[in-house]
Amino acid sequence: MPADLAVIIVSWNTRDLTLDALRTLYADLEAHGPEAEVWLVDNASTDGTADIVRRILPQTHVIESPQNVGFAEGNNLALRALGFGSGADEPAELPRAVYLLNPDTRTHPRATRLLYDALFTLPDAGVTGARLTYADGSFQHSAFRFPGLAQLVFDLFPVPARLHDTALNGRYPRELYAAGEPFPVDHTLGATMMIRREVILDTGIFDEQFRMYCEEIDWSMRIRAAGYEIYCVPAAHVTHLAGQSTKQIRPQSTLNLWRSRVRLYDKHASPFVRHTARWIIRAGMSRKIGQAHRDFQRGELTAAQRDAMIEVYRTIQGL
Repeated sequence: MPADLAVIIVSWNTRDLTLDALRTLYADLEAHGPEAEVWLVDNASTDGTADIVRRILPQTHVIESPQNVGFAEGNNLALRALGFGSGADEPAELPRAVYLLNPDTRTHPRATRLLYDALFTLPDAGVTGARLTYADGSFQHSAFRFPGLAQLVFDLFPVPARLHDTALNGRYPRELYAAGEPFPVDHTLGATMMIRREVILDTGIFDEQFRMYCEEIDWSMRIRAAGYEIYCVPAAHVTHLAGQSTKQIRPQSTLNLWRSRVRLYDKHASPFVRHTARWIIRAGMSRKIGQAHRDFQRGELTAAQRDAMIEVYRTIQGL
């Protein structure tokens, strides 16, 4: 019989973080359940992640990818190994739910159980996500509204600070988190995303065209379109060391982000929104090109760094 829950962690050169994530997860599962199997997909790390996990935590199923295939395809490797994504002949022996967990997380007691129970008790629930905090315990937005044109303006142009924490910028009120009761959202962060088996069978697995960034937003849009609700569960607490699992050279990271954002608009938005989004992005990148020149003049960037960033901004303008 399959476990009630399959947990998937995708790692890339995050050995120590991944070990901590696994240890706190196993401690929570052993104390509070549910019955679970844990899968680690290692994206061709060079820091010995796969070997040390096999040695220290041998109960973990380890998949080693020969290359870094990113977040979406990495999760899909494990989902396919579990039996999802094979089309019409899906096997009957599948876990009741799958839990996608970042390697830069620390699971607090009962978090996994609370997400699991909420998934099967809340009305029309298809996905649940935890309340996230930073390493120092400070507040972190854990769920968001689907991105529209306003968020592009917030990301690319100066906007009054008092508006950054509002619905215009895709945020939910902090009071909802503080109240402690589950509340429906458009999407949770991919750092903690628990999904019912039926949802995966109905909507498919990750779109691998999203190599890095926006993968969970795309899937959440498909999940919501299929009639399922997505909930943030504030009582389920997970520490998220935001950004630690996606550290890259800055220009490549920026390019990956904006490629994914443009693809998201192309896939889900109306022609008007797609056209307007591209206009805002091009204008925003022009502003960033000017900023790169100013940062160089102030000595904050080397000539090579300036040129690399400008090349990326111009590439984004052409997407």
